[in-house]
Amino acid sequence: MKKETHPVYFPGAHVVCSCGNSFTVGATKPEIKVEICAKCHPVYTGEIKLIDTAGRVEKFKTRRVKAVVVPKAKKARKKN
Repeated sequence: MKKETHPVYFPGAHVVCSCGNSFTVGATKPEIKVEICAKCHPVYTGEIKLIDTAGRVEKFKTRRVKAVVVPKAKKARKKN
C-alpha cells in the first residue's frame, strides 16, 4: 500500500454545537463546529422549533424575479 494516502485520524475530535452542547468523536479534523446536534434537533427532542427557515421562500422568489430575462426584440434584416 502507498504511504501518506490517508488523512490523519483524530480519535478524540471535539465537536461543538451552536446550542452549547459538546462531545467527542473520531474524525479527520481535530475540531468540528456544527449548527444542529441531536440535543437541539427537533426530530430528536420532540419539540417544534423554528430553525432559520424564515424568509427562504421569499428569498427564492426574489432571486427568480431577478433572473427572469426579457427577450430582446429581433432586429429586422435588410435584403440586398
